[in-house]
Amino acid sequence: MPSSTHAPPKNQDLHGNVPDASPVVLLAIDVINDLEFEGGEALVEPGERMADCLRDLLSRARDAGVAVIYSNDNFGRWRSDFHQQVDHCTREDVRGREIARRLLPAKEDYFVLKPKHSAFFATALDTLLSYLGARTLILTGLTTDSCILATAIDADMRDFNVVVPEDCVAAISPERHRRALSHLREVLDTQVVPGAEIDFEALLAAAREKSEKAAAAG
Repeated sequence: MPSSTHAPPKNQDLHGNVPDASPVVLLAIDVINDLEFEGGEALVEPGERMADCLRDLLSRARDAGVAVIYSNDNFGRWRSDFHQQVDHCTREDVRGREIARRLLPAKEDYFVLKPKHSAFFATALDTLLSYLGARTLILTGLTTDSCILATAIDADMRDFNVVVPEDCVAAISPERHRRALSHLREVLDTQVVPGAEIDFEALLAAAREKSEKAAAAG
């Protein structure tokens, strides 16, 4: 049975706020992150390497017309919003400042705050992806063995095609990073490739073809 995530929305108007159609979506997960938690210092170096690769991928995605969604943990700050998170992580003297500064959202990007590991859990992501008509998700950010893996599992259960650029995700150790990537490949059948090999035009064409076949099948 097809996932309800892929069903066309009944209300095309979305209460006057219609997002652009985007069958391929790039999720930037927890990249606006102060890293001020136990063990966070171990993420600074791999996180900054990841940020350099992801910055280029984000630019190419936007140029290709692929929607970018920042899915960020609220770090227990229930009275804050995403813009406050950006200000906190870029203006204050925190470990993750350089990563956040390199990966600032563009004005056309979307964002959802999440309370737990998966970008799907208790968020509006399902609804947003439905209105975008998304079929392929590119998962990037922090951390490979936690929030990336949890989101990939939830995306797989919803029948999304999942791609993880291996140099655009990071973990606190090379071993944890490698183990998580192996799990993604072997258990979830995730496409794991270097970010430079991601062909947005090819992914868009494949996603559109899949949507057309689904529509023709009724």
